[in-house]
Amino acid sequence: MLKIRLSRAGKKNMPFFRVVLTEHTKASKHGYKKVLWFYNPISKEFKIRDVEEVKKYIWQWVQLTPRMLKLMEKNNISV
Repeated sequence: MLKIRLSRAGKKNMPFFRVVLTEHTKASKHGYKKVLWFYNPISKEFKIRDVEEVKKYIWQWVQLTPRMLKLMEKNNISV
């Protein structure tokens, strides 16, 4: 089953997250299929590449993690 979830990157005390499409059994740092968005929790910046692409994946039964649902609601992105 495919999931859309966060993958942490960045230095110590300077987190940076990628929103990735990955298989649920694999580690989120390795083996992801595609990077969809970027999220910087320090500046609260949420860079979106293509919302329509994410909607397409959700129509194809890709699941969002609970954290991703919260981030999307907070940034007024509906799917």
